[in-house]
Amino acid sequence: MSTIILLTVTGLGLGALYFLVASGLSLIYGLMGVLNFAHGSFLTLGAFIGWQAAQALGAAGWGVFLISLAVGAATGAVFAALTERILIRPLYQRHIEQVLVTVGLSLASVALFEGIWGTDPSFITGPAWLKETTDILGARIPNDRFVAILAAALVLGGLLLFLKKSRYGMIIRAGVENRSMVTALGIDVRKAFTLVFTIGGAAAGMGGVLASHYFGYVSPLLGGSLLIFAFIVTVIGGLGSLTGAALASVAVGILQQFANFYWGVGDFVVVLLLAAVLLARPAGLMGKAVTA
Repeated sequence: MSTIILLTVTGLGLGALYFLVASGLSLIYGLMGVLNFAHGSFLTLGAFIGWQAAQALGAAGWGVFLISLAVGAATGAVFAALTERILIRPLYQRHIEQVLVTVGLSLASVALFEGIWGTDPSFITGPAWLKETTDILGARIPNDRFVAILAAALVLGGLLLFLKKSRYGMIIRAGVENRSMVTALGIDVRKAFTLVFTIGGAAAGMGGVLASHYFGYVSPLLGGSLLIFAFIVTVIGGLGSLTGAALASVAVGILQQFANFYWGVGDFVVVLLLAAVLLARPAGLMGKAVTA
């Protein structure tokens, strides 16, 4: 029983990291029609800058941890906003060029990160509590899993509230449905779309800091490894669906942990799940038309 609890909660923690990356992918594609293959670079840069901020402050307490989270989120947001303004905005409705540009940016950024921080992983220190465990029915659960789950839940709730209740959220949704009509009303849809990229980058940057604590290190390849599963989660959940991405993240994270523990083939089982979903429901669990 304790093994099942441990694998389930650990899988939820891993799924939370997938969601923090997939939420930005899903939001950007669902509202803007852009498949951003450079999204993992936002995560990696946020992780590195968050780690550097913690190193500069010198302590390993909760205050430093929260500052590193904020710095990581801000870094991802700025990088994403610049990417949208400089590279993506001239290429709206030109999907092949978007893919080529974002893939190129992803490859170039990995080389840049390796040039700055080296190819070897840098190990992370944080609050002592994160490295400790909590006993749940005999299972010793690493505490950093709870932090990742809480962060993902807050991000999901915040994004849904933003899209459904805020003025900019309504502008974004209206701009997706009929961009020319919203523009005719005197509203600058471009600013709203930049905001979407910024929010997605912030979620990825925060996910990068949490991922570095989850795995215990940060490296130039961190974002790329998580991006693969984030894409799988996004496709399974339904391109453009935040709720679908959340459900798929939970399913993929838990399935991967159980399959790795019992058979050592977690990644393979996740690919099989992706194939099964695409064969049975090509639009994904929640359908690509769903945006929340």
